[in-house]
Amino acid sequence: MKVRLKWVEAVSFLAQSESGHAVLMDGPPEGGGRNLGPRPMEMLLMGMTGCSTYDVIHILKKGRADVRDCVVEVDAERAEVDPKVFTRIHLHFIVTGRALKTEQVERAIKLSAEKYCSASIMLGKMAEITHDFEIVEAD
Repeated sequence: MKVRLKWVEAVSFLAQSESGHAVLMDGPPEGGGRNLGPRPMEMLLMGMTGCSTYDVIHILKKGRADVRDCVVEVDAERAEVDPKVFTRIHLHFIVTGRALKTEQVERAIKLSAEKYCSASIMLGKMAEITHDFEIVEAD
């Protein structure tokens, strides 16, 4: 996997992925940025959440669950001193579908956290990562 990052100005950076996609990262005004994009640490957290959610949806669909939507609300804390690593990350999954079973959703989240999501397994070496979920019945 390859990524190319170009400094744009001040604390703005354009990151380009090997798959041809680009995202602008920027800092807050008090740090010299113009708030034009997410911070690099926010990107890291979003990437981990995307990785985990991808797994959960894939596992549920593979198990023939009638999953219709999934939203994940993440709350994270960072160390107060440099390096300001993540110390705690909590993912709250809101899974919508028809006749979803608690055990099925719980299993999908556990498999992602313990076996499949490289990003969360890697971050879990530094931070305490916890999960919970709720199931919403689809109309």
